[in-house]
Amino acid sequence: MMQFENEIIQESLLIEESLDDWLAVSVNPNDLNHGTSKPFDRASLTMRGLLLILVGLTIWFFFTLDYKSVDMLKGFADTFSNFKTMLLHPYSHRFSWGEAFTEVMITLGLAFLTTLIGGIIALFLGLLAAQNLAPKKVTYLIKGFVAYIRAVPTILWVLIFAVAAGLGSAAAVIGMSFHSISYLTKAFSESFEDLDRSVIEALMASGANWWQIVFQAVIPSSASYLLSWTFLRFEINFANAVAMGAAAGAGGIGFDLFMAGSFYFDLREVGLITYLIIAIAIVLEVFSTNMKAKLQQNT
Repeated sequence: MMQFENEIIQESLLIEESLDDWLAVSVNPNDLNHGTSKPFDRASLTMRGLLLILVGLTIWFFFTLDYKSVDMLKGFADTFSNFKTMLLHPYSHRFSWGEAFTEVMITLGLAFLTTLIGGIIALFLGLLAAQNLAPKKVTYLIKGFVAYIRAVPTILWVLIFAVAAGLGSAAAVIGMSFHSISYLTKAFSESFEDLDRSVIEALMASGANWWQIVFQAVIPSSASYLLSWTFLRFEINFANAVAMGAAAGAGGIGFDLFMAGSFYFDLREVGLITYLIIAIAIVLEVFSTNMKAKLQQNT
């Protein structure tokens, strides 16, 4: 028994010595104290420099601009009074509820048309932009092109096309569709890339061509994601259609909002139109949520 205990003690001492040797060779005290991060690398210096510049500009604007002529209390009081008039006393004497509904339908039609055009074109571009379905050169080219389009806001594209087509619904449709294509192409391609690679390889091994793979595996498996992204873009396009009605003269409820807020300056009419826009946005959100829930249950 004593011999067995002595052997256990000797083995534990050998293990302890080997661990001490391994720690002495492999562990660097500098790594334990400081880690691997550098306190003054290029990224940190750049961030600190930008922060200093922003702080300096803030201080310069604060001391150079004249705020003495601004009555903050009066400004807050006027703003509160305007909001009170808009939200608590909505009314319009220029158009009836039927005319207001017609203008809302025009705005919804503009949003639906641009979403439909963008979704159809983006579906084919998204297939060509997915790395598991197309060559890498093609995917890089399409993704770079749509990224450039997305970098420019929708209203700027509308104004750019307005130079050629003139202010109106045509420029709004082209500009909004242009931006919808870029947005949905990125969303659709990422949905296609999430598809299990083994399914595509199995169809290719069975002799299926590219179109058969797309319509028998890719689109059915990604249908719920495609519809979800399309509904989301439709909600965005409705908000853009309201803005385009004012900025590009595309008509609809957005143009009435612009006229009521600038030309007629009727705060009560602005409040009524605001309530209409909020109501339509809520209806779209509820419809979109219900459709997503049904799609998830079916899948």
